[in-house]
Amino acid sequence: MKFVDEATIKVIAGNGGNGCASFRREKFIPRGGPDGGDGGDGGSVYLQVDEGLNTLVDFRHAKIYRAKNGEGGMGKECYGKSAEDLIIRVPLGTLVYDNETEELIGDLVKEQERLLVARGGIHGVGNVHFKSSTNRSPRKFTLGEAGEQRELRLEMQLLADVGLLGLPNAGKSTLIRQVTAAKSKVANYPFTTLYPHLGVANPGGEAPFVIADIPGLIEGASEGVGLGIQFLKHLSRTRLLLHIIDIASCDDIDQLLIQIHTIENELKSYSEKLCEMDRWLVLNKIDALTEEQVDVTSAGIIDKLESKIPCYSISAVSGKGCKKLLYAIEKWLLMHPNNLDKKQSIDDE
Repeated sequence: MKFVDEATIKVIAGNGGNGCASFRREKFIPRGGPDGGDGGDGGSVYLQVDEGLNTLVDFRHAKIYRAKNGEGGMGKECYGKSAEDLIIRVPLGTLVYDNETEELIGDLVKEQERLLVARGGIHGVGNVHFKSSTNRSPRKFTLGEAGEQRELRLEMQLLADVGLLGLPNAGKSTLIRQVTAAKSKVANYPFTTLYPHLGVANPGGEAPFVIADIPGLIEGASEGVGLGIQFLKHLSRTRLLLHIIDIASCDDIDQLLIQIHTIENELKSYSEKLCEMDRWLVLNKIDALTEEQVDVTSAGIIDKLESKIPCYSISAVSGKGCKKLLYAIEKWLLMHPNNLDKKQSIDDE
């Protein structure tokens, strides 16, 4: 299935039913008086989270969603039936924008959460409501209100605790396959990962956490080069970033530092807040080096980095060092509770 994380749809709420102007006409009851009933309310349109969805692909072809109109009122004080609300299912983590004003209408981050996006029209009233001691035969009634219409832009952002980022072929997909049940494609060519992937890690058995893998970044990604920039927004909801580095790609520490700074610069160009998020350095592919080479390389990188951040050495292929990394992540996440309830997104800058 193709991964789709943005879609534009139009929602149209139902119109309210018109009120009725009628008079009671029965044998042996002269001057029966007004008996026009009210109309029914139009159906509203709601978006509701469906945990079974993980993409917006269903909205690629179905672009217009219309709720039904309320029924009109009738004589004998019969009221029109109100229309049922229209419920549109969306994935967890969907941001909803008004496509004309760019206003953020809602951020759906809770299970079964429901958001009203177009309110149905209010019903009209019949002439039975306008009778009085001075006006016993009112012919006045009101029309139902029109339902709201909106063009919405839906944007899905994955909900994960940990996000993986790095250059292509750094080993992100191999790592998520090693520590979770996710089946990310692994191959020896750039941009093997075309779409984000999620996996659940549970090292201690008590506090599982979700890891997100996005396509690799390259220099110029913030200007549209490569694939990763369009998926960087998925990292905005994560609590911790793991910056994966292939230390076997070259034996020059300065070249490895250039790779690190390349990713840092792209994050900063995309979003200052994303660049300031908690980030750990993960030196991958240590199985291709001797222990002495790993120690010298990791010490050299840590010594030359301006910002002192946690650094771990692993082999995503063999699993060496992965358990230690996972336990450290689990401990860190327990010390830093999730703040998604604030419903703030980096893209709202």
